[in-house]
Amino acid sequence: MDLLNTLVDKGLRRELPTREEALAVLATSDDDLLDVVAAAGKVRRQWFGRRVKLNYLVNLKSGLCPEDCSYCSQRLGSKAGILKYTWLKPDEASRAAAAGVAGGAKRVCLVASGRGPTDRDVDRVTKTIEAIKEQNEGVEVCACLGLLSDGQADRLRSAGADAYNHNLNTSEETYGAITTTHTYADRVETVQQAQAAGLSACSGLIAGMGESDKDLVDVVFALRDLDPDSVPVNFLIPFEGTPLAKEWNLTPQRCLRILAMVRFVCPDVEVRLAGGREVHLRSMQPLALHLVNSIFLGDYLTSEGQAGQTDLDMIADAGFEVEGAGTTTLPRHRADALSGGGCGSQSAPEAAGCGSHEGSVATGCGSHGGGGGCGPCGGHPEPEPVVVADAGESVPAGRTDAARTDAGGGARTDLVTVRRRGAGTDLAPNA
Repeated sequence: MDLLNTLVDKGLRRELPTREEALAVLATSDDDLLDVVAAAGKVRRQWFGRRVKLNYLVNLKSGLCPEDCSYCSQRLGSKAGILKYTWLKPDEASRAAAAGVAGGAKRVCLVASGRGPTDRDVDRVTKTIEAIKEQNEGVEVCACLGLLSDGQADRLRSAGADAYNHNLNTSEETYGAITTTHTYADRVETVQQAQAAGLSACSGLIAGMGESDKDLVDVVFALRDLDPDSVPVNFLIPFEGTPLAKEWNLTPQRCLRILAMVRFVCPDVEVRLAGGREVHLRSMQPLALHLVNSIFLGDYLTSEGQAGQTDLDMIADAGFEVEGAGTTTLPRHRADALSGGGCGSQSAPEAAGCGSHEGSVATGCGSHGGGGGCGPCGGHPEPEPVVVADAGESVPAGRTDAARTDAGGGARTDLVTVRRRGAGTDLAPNA
């Protein structure tokens, strides 16, 4: 297929595709799916070999969020039966982080629900970062606390944070239909503040909220312009008790096409398979490893993932290897640019690395997998429902897949399990 040959050539040269080419990837047929995965896999291997970076989430404060993000189980007014607790103490968070590190995680992501941290909250998190760094040599720490105020990113970096996560989630055009208590511009500003402070930027999206192909391409191109080092791709977990509980719009095939499109647009960036992979990719998760080079290990913020050992077995069985602490994640040119800014430790294969994207709006470095601070969440009028197409029905404009979530076309609500173990509980974590 000429399209795929063109995209591979561009990806190997770090030349970016056009919007039309990105849309064409999303429009490919199921018959062409393995060709799409193989093509994007060549780009993935050029810059990241067969390494898979493991990340581990610690939910520092669960629920009780004043924001109205429709996708989030921690939002204001959420009726989802999730764990709710206030701030973990630094030693509690450090113990939770240690479980993930023992399981092979190279980065610990500290997340707190809420619009954004107060200065007192930043004090709490800095103590937690210091405790984790002291007890886990070489571990990377990413903070995800919501919208930042002036000076807070600098304080987090001074405490030892390597990265900051704040997702754009969806396109600017449709953002107001998902959240009303803050703006898309607020999110962009927070990512830029993190970069200006020398933190590695982590910013991604949530697919499956009823968006069109154009929305997906728009948000990925906006991320490319922001130039984060890490792009987590979340697939909506439709929690009962949230406005998007009925949004079962994804198939495993569509998820793989979305990941391939992200890889082509962000060839040299850490693309992370984040929340919802077990729910929507299911038995096709191993194929996604040919597209992404990073996953979360074990559980998410408010939902359970598959067993940590199952994650490790999946990586090995698919012919990949867990990235070690002594290996830099990013290709050399990006790692060098990041270390020049003084941020944390990242890395590259022998192939020459690939620096920051040309023409990026913001220079500098750089999860639904993280809700909460990753996307402040929660009392907004119910969004206009998106009709899920059954056999014989038309699919909404811009959507190339009808929802086929099980053999009979029904929603797989059995796959959404609320987290009841790990941080905030007395039970052992899944790591």
